[in-house]
Amino acid sequence: MKNFARYIVAIAVWGCAATVAAEIPAGYYSSLDGKAEGELKTAIFNRIHDFRTVSSYSNLPQYFRVTDVHPESNRWWDMYSDIPLYAPSFSGLNREHSFPKSWWKQNGSVDYTSAYVDLYHLYPSEAAANMAKSNYPLGEVDTSSPVQFDNGMTRVGYPVQGQGGGSTKVFEPDDEYKGDFARTYFYMATCYQNLTWAVTYMVNNNVYPTLNAWSVRLLMDWHHADPVSQKELDRNEAVYSFQGNRNPFIDYPELADYLWGDLAGQAFHPGTSPEPVGDAELTSPDNGTVLEFGQVAEGSTATARLFFRGNNVRKALSLSVYRGDKAMFSLPVTTVSAADVNSEAGKWITVTYRPTELGSHTARLLISGTGPDGNGTRGVELRGECLPVPVLSAPTALPASNVTVTSYMANWTVPDGETVDYFVVTRTRYNAGLPTVETVLAEASGELMEDFDLSDSESYTVHSVRLGVESPESNVVFVDHSGITDAAADTPLEVLTEPGLLAVRCAAPTALLRVFDVTGREVARAEGVQAGITEFYLPAGVYIVAAGSGTAPVKVTVQ
Repeated sequence: MKNFARYIVAIAVWGCAATVAAEIPAGYYSSLDGKAEGELKTAIFNRIHDFRTVSSYSNLPQYFRVTDVHPESNRWWDMYSDIPLYAPSFSGLNREHSFPKSWWKQNGSVDYTSAYVDLYHLYPSEAAANMAKSNYPLGEVDTSSPVQFDNGMTRVGYPVQGQGGGSTKVFEPDDEYKGDFARTYFYMATCYQNLTWAVTYMVNNNVYPTLNAWSVRLLMDWHHADPVSQKELDRNEAVYSFQGNRNPFIDYPELADYLWGDLAGQAFHPGTSPEPVGDAELTSPDNGTVLEFGQVAEGSTATARLFFRGNNVRKALSLSVYRGDKAMFSLPVTTVSAADVNSEAGKWITVTYRPTELGSHTARLLISGTGPDGNGTRGVELRGECLPVPVLSAPTALPASNVTVTSYMANWTVPDGETVDYFVVTRTRYNAGLPTVETVLAEASGELMEDFDLSDSESYTVHSVRLGVESPESNVVFVDHSGITDAAADTPLEVLTEPGLLAVRCAAPTALLRVFDVTGREVARAEGVQAGITEFYLPAGVYIVAAGSGTAPVKVTVQ
């Protein structure tokens, strides 16, 4: 293999640094016992689907610092690129949905399911590799054809025959990580088997087997060729400590064979063990754990969650905040019951950071009642930083590029020197003059918009976001199938505004003139309109004006 030398080095490093992987919690998989095929897959779904989402999308890097940093250094563990990038800076990296977020759209949006912030398929990725990977399915690239992107670890191009599921291109990871991605996709196809997939390159809308036949062959090959590594074992434990659920295909790699391989049809019997007996033991959180709240704008708050889990704890744990800036951190409770700590699910406690002044702040969370005799203590470091409320300028939306029948690239820029966490793109789609609106989150100054063939024309605007504060809205860019027009382009409509008044000048008679608000609700109309000015008296707001069925709609603000 081209990366064989690096692979051997990685094994050697892990062999020196790794500790014995934590054991699977007793009884965690007991509900799977004796089940097979579809019944087994649904039992896994019921076991792992209901978990606690870790945080907001913007706070994901603080979790990546635990789950995706090399143990021997602060280098980000990026499975998409060999470029050396180091924590805590997240510059040059994206929060990558390895299972593309556009595949599970709900109500025109991809943002509002637990999958959006599920760490089991979210990884840090170098920005250029992430952009090249786009929303393509996994697959093997046909190297006899032109390859679109190849950085030595991420390859994008046309699929070999029989792969791709209808997609024009596929994403092929490095051999070292093909098993990692296969087990990620096994997890997603099982944990979210209840979703209706909008894109079915690799999955279909059925509870079992969910994966398409071609993707089963590919993923099972990768799963067997690249077995579970220490990296995956350690990451599984870290994500479990945050979310409270596990990836069963890492704990029991043979599960994939029971669902999609040679063992399909046979009953699965996990290696369960009895509940431990003996001295009380608090297994989470560890002494010296750091709870990061990240950066917060002045006047805002942030929360972070701490996971409690133990064995044979016989009395409630007491919690208190002390030292340093203790007044800026608060707890919802002062005790955690022994029953909650000993339970299979453990107990999550939400800690709130409410800064009252600018600067970096720290405090300690004291946990009393730990240790074999129940008389010990344990400390957790609390850290947050309060920054001035950012003042953001409106991004400049640029003409779309790479416009095809089915997709286009929305583009924009921000003023030099302005720090941005992410962007919110408002995509308005027009069909027969009727607008529908959806929002898309983006990491970089560009986002691929798909399903363009389902729209007569589209427009987009952009907000930037920093510390939860949104910038003003950008200008509007229109995209149609014959090219691109922006809000200032010549159209048969001229829109004029005064306070409370929207005046529309039509260059020619039109059968119907309609005005919509940004939610797509029609708020005014005029029929049999002659050439000239038509007036609408409207409250302040943003409106979309459409005339007839062949004119690009115009977006306008009434003061």
